[in-house]
Amino acid sequence: MNRRALIASAALALGLGLAAPAVAQTSWTMASGYPESSFFTQNIRQMIKEIEEKSGGKLKIDLRSNDSLIKLDAVKRAVQSGQIQIGEIRLGVYGNEAAMYNLDNIPGVATTYDQATKLTDAQRPFFEAMFKKNGLRAITYVAWPGQGFYTKESLKGLADLKGQKLRIYSKQTQIMGEKLGMEALILPFAEVPQAFSTGMIQSLWTSAQTGTDVQIWDYVKHFTYTGTMHNKNAILVNERAFRQLDPATQKIVLEAGEAATKRGWELSKKASEEREGILKSHGMTIAQAPKDILDSIEAAGKGMVTDWLGTATAEEKAVYEAYQKSLK
Repeated sequence: MNRRALIASAALALGLGLAAPAVAQTSWTMASGYPESSFFTQNIRQMIKEIEEKSGGKLKIDLRSNDSLIKLDAVKRAVQSGQIQIGEIRLGVYGNEAAMYNLDNIPGVATTYDQATKLTDAQRPFFEAMFKKNGLRAITYVAWPGQGFYTKESLKGLADLKGQKLRIYSKQTQIMGEKLGMEALILPFAEVPQAFSTGMIQSLWTSAQTGTDVQIWDYVKHFTYTGTMHNKNAILVNERAFRQLDPATQKIVLEAGEAATKRGWELSKKASEEREGILKSHGMTIAQAPKDILDSIEAAGKGMVTDWLGTATAEEKAVYEAYQKSLK
């Protein structure tokens, strides 16, 4: 072998020796409907960090938050169709598809975090089976903080709600608002500021978290807490995309989802108190709801449970019965 060939051979061997082993990388796109300030989004960011670090970069997830890629109400379909591989949904959006989606949107069904946990445990097998049929897999379930009314004036009683134009987010909360004598309108989260500015709405029914997310102090000055419900968000993964991951990465995703569920509930509990503090710092008044408002909400909820049982399947009724037994 001549000198030139020897040099070339040595260079090739050196190059091969120094080359780092290639890591096959998979990239997922994720959509969510909430801003970076939301504890939901912060929880997702932490989950993504854990997945990327523990997989050694094998799986990268590009999160598009705050409705910037896909509107919240369209996320489930986007994941199911494979348009994106993963996304966060609010379960109550899909009540027209199955009664189970509506259960924790009914006032009084789960008024505390303990009740919300027991309801989630009862619902999980049902949701898993339903999502599987649709090529989906839920890897997290996280509860919202308790709810309340945002209004321009303080609420001294039920009469103060009569006739107000109220923004709500589900059919169940719309029914509740109407039973309280309000003009309830379902609007996407992102449209709330404009709706206030144009007079489309005068008040808001949601959590302290959402109130800070939309900077509600620019429109109203009072938050009247009722508690009432702890409905849930879930993170869904396209099952086909999940199956294309190697077993080790699948395990990492599932474990990160479990960690995000546990962390998310704790963040939710903290968010309620912290966000109320932010509201106060912007000059808002925080109060507990008067008894006649709470009594009216409770009465509305009982009627809605009766209606729900009339539309639920046998399997859905069994979930509700199991949940009721867990409370005893």
